[in-house]
Amino acid sequence: MASKQAASALLSKGLPWMTQASQNHYAPTGKWILGTAGMVLGMIHVGGVTRLTQSGLSMTSWSPLGSLPPMNQEEWETEFARYKEYPEWQQRQSMTLSDFKFIFGWEYGHRMLGRVVGVCFALPWMYFTVRRKIPPGYQKRMVGLLAMGGTQGLVGWWMVKSGLGDDRRSDRNEIRVRPIRLTAHLTMALATYGALVWTGLDLLHYPHNNNTKLQDMVATLSKESLRQARVLRTKSWVLSGLTFVTVASGALVAGNDAGRAYNTYPKMGDEWIPSEIMDLSPWHRNLIENTATVQFNHRILGATTALTAVTLAAIGLSPSRAAALTPQARKGLYAVATAATAQASLGIVTLLTYVPLSLAALHQLGSVAVFTSGLYLAHALRYARPALVRTATATKSSAVKSSAETVASRMAVPKR
Repeated sequence: MASKQAASALLSKGLPWMTQASQNHYAPTGKWILGTAGMVLGMIHVGGVTRLTQSGLSMTSWSPLGSLPPMNQEEWETEFARYKEYPEWQQRQSMTLSDFKFIFGWEYGHRMLGRVVGVCFALPWMYFTVRRKIPPGYQKRMVGLLAMGGTQGLVGWWMVKSGLGDDRRSDRNEIRVRPIRLTAHLTMALATYGALVWTGLDLLHYPHNNNTKLQDMVATLSKESLRQARVLRTKSWVLSGLTFVTVASGALVAGNDAGRAYNTYPKMGDEWIPSEIMDLSPWHRNLIENTATVQFNHRILGATTALTAVTLAAIGLSPSRAAALTPQARKGLYAVATAATAQASLGIVTLLTYVPLSLAALHQLGSVAVFTSGLYLAHALRYARPALVRTATATKSSAVKSSAETVASRMAVPKR
């Protein structure tokens, strides 16, 4: 009876966020990490608008610490003259200085925001380290997060360089960065964002993450409930991975400006599978440079992601699995279904309306929302981690065996 009451208590309360320092010594650290994740999300958004406004090649040099923007007319004219030395200018010779200031502002803002994010991570990290508000074992993770952020800056410049080289002067189509490098830049940013979100969630749940406490909680659940929770957790990771791949395919669509072709749905023009899907040679170029192929792949991946999310939510929220879920896990299931459905719908509308800037930028943010909801669900189901379940099951079996032996010894009749 006591076991059933404990299980009921776990499922009714779950593992709520502990955001007050009085409850959780590391709550301020968790809030800082999630705040940094929010800034990275802002970076992703600004980067998307920078690409959509064709601003990414306006700055033709890079330095780790950055520099001040042009401050007077002479400096602006010098910067504009430098831009004219590069291939993009040959296709945009009607541009005025005023037009150049606009695109320069987006690229400059994007780069400087990246440096601001770095400072907002590094300085609080030092502060929280001195105040001993970084949990044991988390310093290596902090180093990894800083390294990911620094690498992102290098990847960004590597991407921009692909649109500045003299080999691009013969391009007949609009000069843009290499799609594969744009994809690397976006996926690196998304990976950094995901790592920050997961770390922040860990810290805001830190008191729950004591393995002994979690084992005691897991031991109160039935074997079938744990099996169902474990299956849902695995599927939540599959959904997060699928979302990540879909975002990468979306970057290839953006890099090839493929959203402005085949603006019909569900067919691509008059065909379900466009006939030019394998036009390029060698064949692997189609996967990253063929407009028809990258859009077809993104359609399939987007639809699969949405269907996976809705199916996962329908299975997880069914009455037969109620005994396996905490309130946080149920919220996660609702979140993934809602976010994925909204994102798929927004993608279709964006395509049919010929990719207006506002919808395209919102569509990119929507992809991050789907990814975030998948991570939240996986984190909410961490009590179903296989290693934890095995340990808790072994502890439970040992306790039952010990109890049985104690009862048997008490019932034994001593020999006279």
